[in-house]
Amino acid sequence: MACFIVPAVEAVVTTIATKVVKSKEIKSENLEVGLDSKDIESVKEKSKIPFSRKLGWLGNLLWGGSGLLAFEHLWHGEVVPWFPFLTAAGNSADAAEMLHEMSTVGVGMAGLVTAVWIGMVVVSSALEKKSDEVEEQSEKSLEEA
Repeated sequence: MACFIVPAVEAVVTTIATKVVKSKEIKSENLEVGLDSKDIESVKEKSKIPFSRKLGWLGNLLWGGSGLLAFEHLWHGEVVPWFPFLTAAGNSADAAEMLHEMSTVGVGMAGLVTAVWIGMVVVSSALEKKSDEVEEQSEKSLEEA
């Protein structure tokens, strides 16, 4: 009935948090400038994905899922374009069932999407770490040659 509301609320919070984190990252962004072995200035950029982009992934997953669920509920007539917008909010018995669905199914879906996102972040962090290690090894081999 209204299980899409919980992921939608999490999506709103995630979108706001993404904007805040991105503005802080822009303020603190800096580049490392150093000299290589031939005394030529070079700029080294880290190949890490900013956390704001990773947080944006979560927002996109949540917005997409809750949008699809809202459309499905609209299709089945559970969401209507007039007040109270949710057909289950019309009487107290249906409202209790709706709140129960939101607290079980909605929270479960939002939790599952967040768990999938955490897995994505862990995998991307591992790939970034591996990429940095490969880059360091190639720099060492170039220095030795």
